[in-house]
Amino acid sequence: MLSALAEEGIIARAGDDAFHITKLGAILFAKDLQSFDGLSRKGVRVVVYEGVNRVTTIREQDGRRGYASGFQGLVSFINGLLPHNEHIEQAVRRQVPVYPEIAVRELVANMLIHQDFSVTGAGPMVEIFSDRIEITNPGEPLIDVRRFLDLPPHSRNEALAALMRRMGVCEERGSGIDKVLFEIELYQLPPPDFAAVGRNTRVVLYTPRELSKMRKEDRGRACYQHASLRYVTGERMTNASLRARFKIEDKDYPVASRIIAETVRSGLVKPSDPESRSRKHASYLPYWA
Repeated sequence: MLSALAEEGIIARAGDDAFHITKLGAILFAKDLQSFDGLSRKGVRVVVYEGVNRVTTIREQDGRRGYASGFQGLVSFINGLLPHNEHIEQAVRRQVPVYPEIAVRELVANMLIHQDFSVTGAGPMVEIFSDRIEITNPGEPLIDVRRFLDLPPHSRNEALAALMRRMGVCEERGSGIDKVLFEIELYQLPPPDFAAVGRNTRVVLYTPRELSKMRKEDRGRACYQHASLRYVTGERMTNASLRARFKIEDKDYPVASRIIAETVRSGLVKPSDPESRSRKHASYLPYWA
């Protein structure tokens, strides 16, 4: 067992019959990250705020367990803090989470794996507001945030990513964002916002919002993400597919047409056949396709 752990880089020999715990082993399996120099700030901090700003904190929790041994508990803890809606099905009341649990899980896993450990004084953080959840990790993104969906995964922590993949925490195939966007569309939520903020990478998930209350940039981001998701699955975005994404009635197809036209003008999507004059059968691609 000791030899196997040493081969994985989780421990390192310190003589004939002694071993050191490596930082890789600590960040994965520590019972208390505070016990390891340089890792005390790398535990996941979860903060719940009252309302839509950071003025009043309701609850704050600093995680101490390693990422592998504590991952399931962390995700369950976060999901337990998120709002739920009550649905009645066949006279039975059922609590349905506002945010897709799969999306939260994938984004938390990405937060842990893709962080920049060289950034001192900062660690991964999950902030919960009444209208959104923000998931932030230290380190600027290694690729354009608009290309998270289609480009191959690029991790600055390859050993950590490989071990967490083998333990079932992540897939290392680049399909995590696909799952996130699929679940967001299934739940009819506003589009997630991926952004580089200072030396950090941040993802924001929003609570349900009517199309009429979405900002222009939100509609454009949703249209672009929908076109990207369709493209990587071998399909094309159409007026009909976008209507389904936003739950727009068929008779209101001009609403979807306006959103597509706005997104084309912004340069995020483009017609799949620029020479075609048919609006009825028009289809669209993300700008990079």
